[in-house]
This record gives sequence, structure tokens and C-alpha cells, in this order.
Amino acid sequence: MTTVTDTVAVQPCSELGRGRLHLRRFLRNRLAVAGVVIFTLLVLFSLFGGLFTSYTHTDADFTALTRPPNDVHWFGTNQGGNDIYASAVHGLRRSLVIAVSVSVLTIVVAAVVGAGAAYFGGRVERLTLAVIHFLLIVPSFLILALVSNRLAGDWRALILVLTLFGWMSTARVIWAVSTSLRERDYVTAAEFMGVRPPRIILRHIIPNLGSLLIVNLTLGVVTTVLSETALSFLGFGVQTPDVSLGTMLADGATTITSAPWLFAFPAGLVVLLTVSMTFIGDGLRDALDPTSVTGAAGGRR
Repeated sequence: MTTVTDTVAVQPCSELGRGRLHLRRFLRNRLAVAGVVIFTLLVLFSLFGGLFTSYTHTDADFTALTRPPNDVHWFGTNQGGNDIYASAVHGLRRSLVIAVSVSVLTIVVAAVVGAGAAYFGGRVERLTLAVIHFLLIVPSFLILALVSNRLAGDWRALILVLTLFGWMSTARVIWAVSTSLRERDYVTAAEFMGVRPPRIILRHIIPNLGSLLIVNLTLGVVTTVLSETALSFLGFGVQTPDVSLGTMLADGATTITSAPWLFAFPAGLVVLLTVSMTFIGDGLRDALDPTSVTGAAGGRR
């Protein structure tokens, strides 16, 4: 006879076994592992890279204007004598903070709105979808540029603006998946027991979207990095004296032939960051989706 203790003991083991299976599938994907390594190195560089130079991104060496990489300025200097290495460390850290913050906030808003619309249905669902579809056709990039410029390029305000105009497409995907979850037995049982709708959404629907949320969180970092870089490149994002990868690209674009190092180093960091997160996102999708080629192969072995 199976006792209550046995049942409780089996459930954690089952979850642990599923976690190990997902991890094994992920580690089997070499590109995903390479993405984790690259992203970890980028994070470490942004956090501790400044320890290896005596310059900050605001310091100016007027005896070395637009100098190529050398033993003093490893990545060279720009027209104002600013050390490109120190600027790259700070710029990468600023871009990472913006990207991760926006991605997390976007997923939270999208999960609550999408799952809530699917659960309540009826007028709430129709109104929510109408708002989402309207915001999707609005020229968001133009509004982002105007609002960001109005706020003088404050990176905190940039996080808020990117979040406000970045959750709609993810929310629609979450709504589509949640429409099937609202009919599950555990949701019906929770309603029968008198559990309030907000608790059902947060405790019974959203947790069952875990794999979808994780993948979208990872790929959202890529989207945010590209959006922030584009805005800063056009002069609507982060403003001086602050520095991001986008502002560095904008500065280097005007001297790409005469001083290519000003563009090459921030461009390389952007490429490494986006490629690594794309690899990680693809690896997570394959590991968490048992119907994928990689997942199926991992399950047979």
C-alpha cells in the first residue's frame, strides 16, 4: 500500500529527475554550452574588467587622443582621450543591466496579462487582446525614440519605456498557451475549493508556463540589447557622460576608416552577447521541449 509519505517522497524525486534530464539535454548541445561560457565571461568582464586599468570611462588622457591599442590603453582611445577599454567595461555593464532588467520585467507583465486574459475569458479577454493588437501596430520604435529623448537618456527611464512597449507579443503567445491550461483539472479543482482567481493565475497557471517563460526571458535579452543599441546609436538612448555599447558604436561609426578600433571593440561585444544569448535560448528550448530533435535524441540515449 502506498502511504502519504511515499507519495510526498516520490514527487521531489520526480522533479529532480526531470531537472537532471533537462540539464543533460542542455549540456549535450555544444553551442548552448559555448553560449553559457561566452555569456559568463562577458558578465565577469563587465563586473571585474575595471580592476585591470587605472582609467574610468570618464577619465581623459589628453596626451593620447585617438591612439590605437597600446600597452597603456589596451583598446586605444577616442577623440577626447577616453580609454576605450574602460568605456567598454562600463558600456557592457550598462547594456547588460538594461537588457536583463527589461527582459525580466517584460516577462512578468506578459505572464500576468496573458495568463489573466486567458483565465477570465469573455469581455476581459476581448478587451485585453484588443489593447495588445492595438499596441502591436503602433510605431513603437518612434515612440521609444521620442520618449527616451524627452527623458534625457536616463537609463532607468529607458528600462521603463522599453518594458512598456516590449511585452505585447510575448503576452499574446502566453495567452494562446494559457487558453488550454485554464481547462485543466487542477484549475477546476482550485476553483471548486474556492481559491481566488489571482492565486489561481499565479500559483497554478503561470508556473506551468515555466519552459516558455525561461526561453522568452533568454531571447528577450537579445531583443533588448539590439533595441537599446539601436536607440543609443541614433542618439535617443543612453546619453553622455554615461556610456553603453550603443553610444560607443555611434561614436566609432564616424571614424570607422580612420580609427577602426573605436567601432570594432564595442561591435565585437554586441556580437558576442547576442550570439551567446541566442545559443542559450535555443539550447533551453531544445532541452525543455521533449518533441525537439535534441530533446528526443537526449531521451533515447
